[in-house]
Amino acid sequence: MSWFRRTPEPLSAAERLRGRWRCRNCDEVHEGLLDLAAFAPDPWPGEGPREPNSEIRLEGNFLSEDFCVMDGRYFFIRGVLEIPVHGFAEKFGFGCWSTLSRENFEKYLGGFDDGEFEEWGPWSGWLCNQLGDYIGNDPEGLWVYPQPDRQRPTFRIMNPAHPLAIAQDEGIAPEHLLAVFERYGHAPESPAAE
Repeated sequence: MSWFRRTPEPLSAAERLRGRWRCRNCDEVHEGLLDLAAFAPDPWPGEGPREPNSEIRLEGNFLSEDFCVMDGRYFFIRGVLEIPVHGFAEKFGFGCWSTLSRENFEKYLGGFDDGEFEEWGPWSGWLCNQLGDYIGNDPEGLWVYPQPDRQRPTFRIMNPAHPLAIAQDEGIAPEHLLAVFERYGHAPESPAAE
């Protein structure tokens, strides 16, 4: 009989990301891998709340859940950059923004509701949000792949030697994903009580 209680072994990063977990920063309970999302492209001036998608206008400034126009000259769409995580079937998704030419932006608008795009791409764009230590202040070239059924487009980094492109191909360790979560204000504190 032992008079001392053994301290439980700390959970691995993968164990901390499985099941239900409480975030030590926002105190909410999350389940499994948490996707992150940028509110707007990083260059967005931050004026006003989002507008409905149906109110899209190509002049001036406009921001909705899926579209952004700045100064009537710069066009952005929201999509998902997916990264496999070692030991997990699902992928980590970073909801972020890419530029599009006006021509491709209009093609995207034309097929947004019914998923019937005049051209399925891929279209070229620039990633306009930072992601942890992968993307700094400069935009990174990417491919934009429209998706059917009103799903957001997927993004792939163009430069195969870029660390984020390598992560998209080879995946990342759960420890690396925890570091990304921590940087954006989310980190598992403990498994959530049932």
